[in-house]
Amino acid sequence: YRLRYIIDILRRQMLPCGMNVHHKCQRKVANLCGVNQKLMAEALAMIESTQQVGRHIHYEPQIEPSGHLSITPLTPAPPLPRKEHQGISWDTPAEGCRPSLEQPEPLYATPRKEHHKFNLDNFTLHKMLGKGSFGKVFLAELKGTGQFFAVKALKKDVVLMDDDVECTMVERRVLSLAWEHPFLTHLYCTFQTKENLFFVMEYLNGGDLMFHIQTCHRFDLPRSTFYAAEIVCGLQFLHSKGIVYRDLKLDNILLDIDGHIKIADFGMCKENMFGEARTCTFCGTPDYIAPEILLGQKYGTSVDWWSFGVLLYEMLIGQSPFHGHDEEELFQSIRTDDPCYPRWVTRDTNDILVKLFVREPERRLGVKGNIRQHAFFKDIDWNALEKRQVEPPFRPTVKSAGDCSNFDKEFINEKPRLSVTDRIIINSVDQTMFNNFSFINPAMANLKSP
Repeated sequence: YRLRYIIDILRRQMLPCGMNVHHKCQRKVANLCGVNQKLMAEALAMIESTQQVGRHIHYEPQIEPSGHLSITPLTPAPPLPRKEHQGISWDTPAEGCRPSLEQPEPLYATPRKEHHKFNLDNFTLHKMLGKGSFGKVFLAELKGTGQFFAVKALKKDVVLMDDDVECTMVERRVLSLAWEHPFLTHLYCTFQTKENLFFVMEYLNGGDLMFHIQTCHRFDLPRSTFYAAEIVCGLQFLHSKGIVYRDLKLDNILLDIDGHIKIADFGMCKENMFGEARTCTFCGTPDYIAPEILLGQKYGTSVDWWSFGVLLYEMLIGQSPFHGHDEEELFQSIRTDDPCYPRWVTRDTNDILVKLFVREPERRLGVKGNIRQHAFFKDIDWNALEKRQVEPPFRPTVKSAGDCSNFDKEFINEKPRLSVTDRIIINSVDQTMFNNFSFINPAMANLKSP
């Protein structure tokens, strides 16, 4: 009872702080209990504005003693996912600090940089296709061309608050690399404003696999095999470039107008994972997280093949292979339970799933052996598949280039507007963190907009 009483006192004393500090920064942040942080931010913004016009004013805010206890933060537990099917990311201390944005970027086939070539005024926002804590995705038309794009807008303050600057830069680099492969979402350009970062990507009006599987419960064997084969091609391409994807799920597999798949959303990718390179970041979407991640072990490409097994199971059987009433029970199921395989699944289907759910990473199919040679893919012509010469078993219903009927109506019915950010917060954003963000792909440079 005494311990509970002390905890209640501490909790009441900490409530007024309203602090939102990244876990890696907790030990470096002063105790601000009793300090009006909004007034302090306004004062700092005033100092900055006066310095810009050549006036030198010394201002030292007076902080009254708060009387609150100074508490040393404990090491935090991994944060809960923001919502179902959304990725979570937590850097363990062993991961170390993320590399500086000033370090040389990987030697990718990066499109030619041309800052300020395009901006938001060049586009008309028609619909909102998706929304999350990261920002929004819009259906946008390039003015004067009749061509449609998916424009992903990230709020800079949220990116900084979540310590996702490097993740955003990784996404930009991987998207620029995606032009080399037919089953990865292509990026045309990126640009920024004081408040937001913008990715202009190809618009895939076929919708994602989560949308389609909700209408038919599960996919038949030929359809699942076709999608799985194209996903294998995309994953193996990323792995050949030293990239671990780490966020494979139904929501991130989109269909183009012809019915071919496109892997999207590369914000959780890990670069430079060649050979025996390993990482230990706790990240992914709960249902798809591999057991070696949950156990805190170092891992490589093996985690993508575990997630691939979960996705293949969902496509074929129509439900997740692991279950739990909450995240703790789900993670326990992933670590210990064997999935249930219905009697009606084929022998080859059962065999590939069992080999993908091997908990020893080095023995998992995809890491050990050539997954393309498994009997499950015996009818796949891999050469023709990689050239997009195999006819998709399903073609999404698309009425026009700007049709968005294959997306969630919950988002489509909302007005396509950018979120408004408080001016004081925007003035506090360190814009130099995004110096290397903007570029334009030569394919976009050929388009003309008034």
